[in-house]
Amino acid sequence: MVTPNCHEWYAELNEKYGPIVRIAPGLLITSSPEVWTHVNKQPSYKRSDWYYHACRVEYRRDNVFTQTDNEKHDMRRKQMAPGYSGRENLDLEPTIDQRLEELLYLIRSKYLSSNSETVPMDLAKKVQYFTLDVISSVGLGKAFGMLRADNDVDDYLKSTEEGLSAVGLTVALGVSWMAQAPFIGRFLAPSPTDNNGFGKMIAACFRYVDERTSKDTDERSDMLASFIRHGLSGDELRSEALEQIIAGSDTTAAGLRGTILQIMTNPRVYAKLQSEIDIAVGDGTAPRKGEGLITLAQARKLSYLQAIIRESLRMRPPVVNIFSRDTPPGGDTVEVDGENVFLPDGVCIGYSAYAMHRSREVYGKDANAFRPERWFEQDADKLAIMVRTNDLVFGHGKFMCLGKPVAQMELSKTIFEIFRNFDLAPIDPARPWKAHNCMGLFVISDMWVQVTERNAET
Repeated sequence: MVTPNCHEWYAELNEKYGPIVRIAPGLLITSSPEVWTHVNKQPSYKRSDWYYHACRVEYRRDNVFTQTDNEKHDMRRKQMAPGYSGRENLDLEPTIDQRLEELLYLIRSKYLSSNSETVPMDLAKKVQYFTLDVISSVGLGKAFGMLRADNDVDDYLKSTEEGLSAVGLTVALGVSWMAQAPFIGRFLAPSPTDNNGFGKMIAACFRYVDERTSKDTDERSDMLASFIRHGLSGDELRSEALEQIIAGSDTTAAGLRGTILQIMTNPRVYAKLQSEIDIAVGDGTAPRKGEGLITLAQARKLSYLQAIIRESLRMRPPVVNIFSRDTPPGGDTVEVDGENVFLPDGVCIGYSAYAMHRSREVYGKDANAFRPERWFEQDADKLAIMVRTNDLVFGHGKFMCLGKPVAQMELSKTIFEIFRNFDLAPIDPARPWKAHNCMGLFVISDMWVQVTERNAET
């Protein structure tokens, strides 16, 4: 579970042994969309303490992601959902637009290449700056300012990566429980007084939250204001703010990087996307340059853009955690390939992301190929199965990712605007980036690209 390529190993096991595989004593993984949907829909299943408590950032304190008590989780989710959906966060899209404008300006002002000079740009860093600035803006009411500084301000990004590495190491050594143990855990868990790792990020988030809560909750339309209106305060509010910064930036950044890489390395797809962009601008579906950024509503009308995003999330799921669940008391029976399979009491079952989202049964014989056109499948029943399976990238039911609306908005708007404005190419096509899986999140670096201005009148 802690090796850099464990998600690929899980997929190999599912390919060899079937949709449900035992990977350790008392631990199963499934590649079946039907089984995983059932597990997440049935209230008798719960999140596994051993897994989610290892993901705690603070000492013995849970957030909506690490909470394993179903009733407490459901209550917290109800308090937070309106802030993520945009119903109470009316500034959500305008705030993302501000950060996207800053990203485009940064690229245009510092990193444009020409026929006479190549200016390498590490897209991995710029995308992470963007997603951190977005989530801090919409979540805390104030951007970290990384895009404006073109730098990892106060080492927030470095601190997050150090924290993930530390968690991965403790799980690998089997000592992650010590950070939550009575007495000794207080000295081992991250603390706001730390000078690095998650502790430094904790201090920054808590400071931002305290500044924000000193203002009237009706003064701003942001996530924190919504959380406060729905009853969150004090340590609960700080913990949820911290979780959204850590989880919301890394996952969306991975989705953006993966989508951009797939486009850059597929000339046919690249050309079709830019053709759709140019047509949309020409017929008024999308605004022209200088008339504002594309809106989410407009971007959703661009079928090939949306197909690319779906296909990229399928090929490269941003999160490949197993998201372990405990089977209910007395066990449970699930159906696999028309046969009943009994899952005994006391067993955990998790999710095999790569196997599920590259399933030939769901996506066809070429499931390992990047082909956005598959999302124009004419068989309505087959397409519905594909869509339901693809949606599991964001979870299901009460465990669906709260940040899904924000991530979808960032993906649609950013991919459109980057490829409307620029042409991108990897500096080293043979090694376009460095990436490894750390506790289900992808740490990506050295994504060096060459960027040139597009000449299209769009």
